[in-house]
Amino acid sequence: MFGVKLLHWQGQLVRAVAAGWIVGLALSVVGIFVGFRLTPDAVLWLWGISVLLALLRVRFLCFAYAAGALGLLQPAVVALGLPDSGGWIGRMADSLAQLDIAGLLLLVALLHLAEALLVRVQGDRLSTPLFLLGKRGKLVGAYALQGYWPVPLFLLVPAASGIPGAELPWMPLAGDGGGYGWTLLALPTLVGFSELTRTMLPERKAGRIYRGLLLYSIGLGAVAAAAIAWAPLVPIAALFALLLHEALIWAGRLQESTAAPLYVHPPEGLRILGVVPGTPAEAMGLMSGEVLLKVNGMSVRTRDDLYRALHLQSAYAKLEVLNRDGQQKFVQRARYAGDHHQLGVILAPDDQAGYYVEPGAVSALGLLRRRRDAKRRETAAPPLP
Repeated sequence: MFGVKLLHWQGQLVRAVAAGWIVGLALSVVGIFVGFRLTPDAVLWLWGISVLLALLRVRFLCFAYAAGALGLLQPAVVALGLPDSGGWIGRMADSLAQLDIAGLLLLVALLHLAEALLVRVQGDRLSTPLFLLGKRGKLVGAYALQGYWPVPLFLLVPAASGIPGAELPWMPLAGDGGGYGWTLLALPTLVGFSELTRTMLPERKAGRIYRGLLLYSIGLGAVAAAAIAWAPLVPIAALFALLLHEALIWAGRLQESTAAPLYVHPPEGLRILGVVPGTPAEAMGLMSGEVLLKVNGMSVRTRDDLYRALHLQSAYAKLEVLNRDGQQKFVQRARYAGDHHQLGVILAPDDQAGYYVEPGAVSALGLLRRRRDAKRRETAAPPLP
């Protein structure tokens, strides 16, 4: 979108792996006191349902939807007597009937707690500025927040027959070890999030996502623990996992649709959408959301004004800026050969912007068919020479 790299994948990869491992090991310590009745069949059911749901929408590739769907399917299968029907249908139904749905929902709560912690630590650093089409046909600035982390979990599970297990001095939440004691099962998982915001600063949006995920994980964990103690609560816990997850998503969309866009130019100046790392703008402490009022003593209300103002003085740039709190500040810095032509500032879109991103609900098959991420704006003014 901008011809510059704001995020370098090498650094992102190292940070994501390190943070994922730290959070995964911390949650594994918590999981030792929980215990999970996780079987190979349970893992296959989780991933199988997740892949099927992803064919409808990519965002359904989340264990919250898979575990919730399994929690609703299990009592229906049992009520219909399918586990005793014989054949491959009977075998699949029997496998489904044997799943510890409450334990799976507790695992989902643990994974969302991991996601919440990771968003809290790194969420705002994983943001990319872009242009979107606003409600009235004008382009507005926005941020895409997206992050994925590998989270290895070491879960305490009952030892299978013939596999030595250890007796524990405490009783895990999931109950006894099935007569064979307990052992550790390594479960590699991947958690992630993807959000768009037109109305918030990236750090505020990340904070909102963190609080929502934290409340979801705590609430689901409490309901799942209650379902472990009393099995009739399992369908209610499954509905809770599905409906609350959807409620979080729709609440965020409602807020974005009702609030005014942030990254548009006000009458008095130019709104900063982003700052390129390693540029004079970053050295001067400029931040997204701030407004350029004057450059080298000249008021700037268009991109042309900014170019002309910068050429008034080739050796330095003196800026009058309206910060995020609505207070004026003054910054300046010497200019050198090879510096970014806009000091490293990415401005909110104007009438000369020609391309924008068109977000939308996408299925896994739709991703394979997509060839373009950006659309051309037919009414855009011709680019500057």
